[in-house]
Amino acid sequence: MKGSFPIDKFRELRTPFYYYDTDVLQKTLDDVCALAGNYYNYEVHYAVKANANHKVLSIIREKGLGADCVSGGEVRAAVKAGFPASKIVFAGVGKADWEINLALDYDIFCFNVESVPELQVINELAAAKGKVASVAFRINPNVGAHTHANITTGLAENKFGISLEDMDGVIDLALTLKNIKFLGLHFHIGSQILDMSDFVALSKRINELQDKLEARQISIGHINVGGGLGIDYKNPNGNLIPDFKSYFSTYAEHLKLRPGQALHFELGRAIVGQCGSLISRVLYVKQGANKQFAILDAGMTDLIRPALYQAHHKIENITSEEAAEKYDVVGPICESSDVFDKAVSLNKVKRGDLIALRSAGAYGEIMASSYNCRELPHGYTSAELI
Repeated sequence: MKGSFPIDKFRELRTPFYYYDTDVLQKTLDDVCALAGNYYNYEVHYAVKANANHKVLSIIREKGLGADCVSGGEVRAAVKAGFPASKIVFAGVGKADWEINLALDYDIFCFNVESVPELQVINELAAAKGKVASVAFRINPNVGAHTHANITTGLAENKFGISLEDMDGVIDLALTLKNIKFLGLHFHIGSQILDMSDFVALSKRINELQDKLEARQISIGHINVGGGLGIDYKNPNGNLIPDFKSYFSTYAEHLKLRPGQALHFELGRAIVGQCGSLISRVLYVKQGANKQFAILDAGMTDLIRPALYQAHHKIENITSEEAAEKYDVVGPICESSDVFDKAVSLNKVKRGDLIALRSAGAYGEIMASSYNCRELPHGYTSAELI
């Protein structure tokens, strides 16, 4: 994999920075489009929260995907990148009035609504503009997911969505509101899911809810199952492209769509996760009492996932061919949690070596902060550095 990095170019750049391999991104998008668009005729909206780098967004938009946004800022970013408003969905448990008004002004495809108070506010703001807002209701299906607790979103205890018990009442209310058009149902049970049985369970729950609605003679045109498909953080070289075939075929087999019903997905990590790496320089190699520390110029401000989720990223010394040794790989931030990984086997490290933290295309650059008054990392695509 080292040969795929333009190391000579990297040496000229100030670190840390994010590097996006556009070939990997293009191949990933080709796989998504071939299966979801051409084979199953599914609608895919890219989850902008995974990575809002403008150059990355532009590549995704060129492939014809829609955009899934969770803030007014993301709606703006999607429109700026050229995503048609007719393919933008807007989710989020706490939409501010200005964000709703912005989305109404753009005439986006759909609001994914998460509470009765939100529905009422959208109706009022739409009425003030003389518009009708299209909505889907995010239902909390009380379906667990085999993933980290902080990224599980489909249980009754989570803040997201409308409870199963309240679904009928919310739909009934929506049907009485003059400035609301009820389109369908929305779900999302979590992120970094690799066990397809979680999506089977969601499909079965949706089937139950559709049967219940049809018994009341309520039909819906759109089902949105969110995203959640994970990537292989341990072996990115062997599994650069996520298992989209199993993912989409799981829904095709277990979700009972009605005639003419459209199925929507909101994939983020699975699309951009493997194309990105955080590139950092070694500042010092420090010998501790019983271990070595490789101290990088990148820290938790640049990639917070290991500190926040105890997440694993494959770490490579891309400028050394010497025999491997073990290191705790850490950053410069004044926090004990500023550790990328411990006892990592790396080709012998020296000051100035370039280190790649792989599978960082999702929730890397977008979650960076200026804590300790640090500068935000820049993002480069492979096309820029050729």
